[in-house]
Amino acid sequence: MKKTGYFITFEGIDGCGKTTQLKLAEKYIKKRYLSPIVLREPGSTPVSEKIRKILLNKNLQLDSIAELMLYVAARSELVREVIGPGIKCGKIVLCDRFYDSTTAYQGYGRDIDILLIKRLNNLAAGAYKPDLTFLIDVDYNTSLTRRKEETDRLENESKAFFNKVRRGFLEIARKEKGRVKVVNGRQSIENIFSEVEYWLKRKLKI
Repeated sequence: MKKTGYFITFEGIDGCGKTTQLKLAEKYIKKRYLSPIVLREPGSTPVSEKIRKILLNKNLQLDSIAELMLYVAARSELVREVIGPGIKCGKIVLCDRFYDSTTAYQGYGRDIDILLIKRLNNLAAGAYKPDLTFLIDVDYNTSLTRRKEETDRLENESKAFFNKVRRGFLEIARKEKGRVKVVNGRQSIENIFSEVEYWLKRKLKI
């Protein structure tokens, strides 16, 4: 398969500011007369949005393996319906979370076998791997102060859980330094984006 587009993801624990940075990246790219596809995970297709509602419903209790499988199902749908076609058409695809979140949350956070998760991630993503990933890194206390009052099922998890997830993200970044760029999320929004912009320019040549 010849890939002509770019796939860029934004990662981090809840409240890190990744969604804000994705929106700034979208504006930056649009100013250069390009039209990126902007997505969120899980979500961005009718099926995946329904799965999202289940996963984030704080009134539901999910077995950790069932949770993992739902994330993988939503991702498979999104890749085949939107990400793959977009990249084949030469589009820049920006996504709020992708398979690194599953590795960090379900692997490191839930203690599910990492090799199993990698196989499932590969199955769902197929040939579509992020070309560039921004990990907006913050500690638990910082993330807590930034979250909205109405929390979802995952945001209600413990400090210990989120510390494990954060360590997972940092371990992914350590192993994949070429792809994953760690940005200190405790800086101002503008300073964070200056780092994001630097790597966007290098990767996209814009």
